[in-house]
Amino acid sequence: MNLTLRIWRQPNADAEGQMVTYQVADVSGDMSFLEMLDILNEDLILRGEEPVAFDHDCREGICGSCGMVINGQAHGPERTTACQLHMRHFADGDVIDIEPWRAGAFPVVKDLVVDRSAFDRIIQAGGYITAPTGTAPDAHAVPVPKPDADTAFENATCIGCGACVAACPNGSAMLFTSAKINHLNVLPQGQPERESRVLNMITTMDEAGFGGCTNTGECAAACPKGIPLASIAKMNREFLRATRKAGR
Repeated sequence: MNLTLRIWRQPNADAEGQMVTYQVADVSGDMSFLEMLDILNEDLILRGEEPVAFDHDCREGICGSCGMVINGQAHGPERTTACQLHMRHFADGDVIDIEPWRAGAFPVVKDLVVDRSAFDRIIQAGGYITAPTGTAPDAHAVPVPKPDADTAFENATCIGCGACVAACPNGSAMLFTSAKINHLNVLPQGQPERESRVLNMITTMDEAGFGGCTNTGECAAACPKGIPLASIAKMNREFLRATRKAGR
């Protein structure tokens, strides 16, 4: 298939950007979206032009590195990551708009690459547990109720891609933060930091400049791993519990 791409080009964080139009020919439906961009970049390099910068790593939908807005949707028309989106979901002659994540806390570095270090700071504020060093405990030494284990696993699937922030009209990181808090707070190993974790991570989230949550649900709809909107409600309950214990 032959496609027209309109891609956001921005040479650096301080420069103004613009949409630039490119033509890509003979695209196979079996290609991933990133492989299609690879073909474009090979052509640009052969013509002596600057290739399009975009984040990627594992290309298996696991690492969360790839992230772009495709035709106005985070990661594109399918509920998956951009690296797992295949070109069979597009048609010959389509015009595809490709932009970086748009959020105040995710400043553009170059082209489609944004700075997501705000996520790292949120995790550093409480995304860990206290555990004694030395010999590993025996398997199943600490029993975990099945509902709690299911909740932990569900939230632990978050890959930190940022689609929730990009899809949210407020640029909120509540779904990401709730996933990182909930998957530790429900486990016995996460109890020592239970209160400090939720207070510190939410404070850091606010300081990073993310918007507030107004329950539009766009974050959960865009999440490639299916983190439910109920995770935010659970985090809010954890926050109220922690503030009461802290006497705030």
